[in-house]
Amino acid sequence: MTTRMIRLGDLCHQDRTTVRPGERPDLRYIGLETIESGTGQFQAGELSKTPDVPQANSFQFGPEHVLYGKLRPYLNKVALPEFEGKCSTEIIPLRPDAALDRRYLAYFLRSADTVAHISERTAGARMPRADMDFVLGQQLILPSIEEQHRIVDLLSRAEGIVRLRREAQKKAAEIIPALFLDMFGDPARNPKGWHEATLGDVIAGADYGSSTKATDEGPGLPMIRMGNVDYEGGIDLSVLKYVQLADDEVARFRLEKGDLLFNRTNSKELVGKTGLWEGAIDAIAASYFIRVRVDEKRVHPFYVWAFMNSRHMKRVLFETARGAIGQANINAKELRAFRIPLPSLAVQGQFEERCRELQGVFKHQANAEVIAEATFNALLARVFSDDSKQSVANAAERVEAA
Repeated sequence: MTTRMIRLGDLCHQDRTTVRPGERPDLRYIGLETIESGTGQFQAGELSKTPDVPQANSFQFGPEHVLYGKLRPYLNKVALPEFEGKCSTEIIPLRPDAALDRRYLAYFLRSADTVAHISERTAGARMPRADMDFVLGQQLILPSIEEQHRIVDLLSRAEGIVRLRREAQKKAAEIIPALFLDMFGDPARNPKGWHEATLGDVIAGADYGSSTKATDEGPGLPMIRMGNVDYEGGIDLSVLKYVQLADDEVARFRLEKGDLLFNRTNSKELVGKTGLWEGAIDAIAASYFIRVRVDEKRVHPFYVWAFMNSRHMKRVLFETARGAIGQANINAKELRAFRIPLPSLAVQGQFEERCRELQGVFKHQANAEVIAEATFNALLARVFSDDSKQSVANAAERVEAA
């Protein structure tokens, strides 16, 4: 089948049908926050988050359009609506001609090379917007419509596997909190009647991390910063910065296996997130953390970590946090005052053992997600990369060969 290069604007146009404030209240409103980066999925709970009657003009769209987020194009917000609605004017409804499958167009706009090209040509420093003339000037490999359908089918199957892997990971993240509730009950009510104490009663040490400025490269020790601990308490070492300290400072701030990293300052939603240091590398804590060492004659570090990341404590931390929007704080005194149920060490150990087994499964699932996403991205590159454009071959065959 024939495959040729075309200018996107030759087979696609901007459809800026305007809806004025107060018009068409029957239409669902879509803002940029509604569209998930990279996937184009409409995020659950975000539809119609903006008032039904926005105070500015919007664009009308339907299931024949591709919604393209022009603000900060590097965020890669490209959606395929299956309904009629109206959207922010930061989202451009693109309407392809009959010769261009809109799903094929969406995959092209989401591909890494296309996102990179468009992001290089933006207007506005603080609020960069895509140049839509430049977007429509992009060169696109155009197979026959039948071949486009075949490519879309292959890509959508690969993308579906990625989606299933992500959903599995989201469900997995709920298992340990659910197991905590099952074994220990809700700490707010303590229905199993465990003896209670304050965290201060079971903490052997609570010290602030180092305030020395870190650099992107060594020499020095890795410094664990806020971004290295996620909301659920997981630790991500993929991006590290380094700091050089005197020997006495290294001894003072070095992390040991079993240390808890309590994030004492952050946004109100994130302050108090707590990581468990497993001793994977030699590192020190940044000053954003309180490094907590527990009395292991009374509690296991893993149990305290799970308690700090329980739904109950997430609520308590949010209510305790002080400070302005974007910069909330919880100090060491407040941390020590939190109350914690104290099951026996044996029961705490059983909980940890079960969780460790589950974490092994989670790690396997995470690896499977990485592989699935890499495969999908490789398929996209097979069709839409610059190398592919330089030798316009049968696109579907390249996808099947990946």
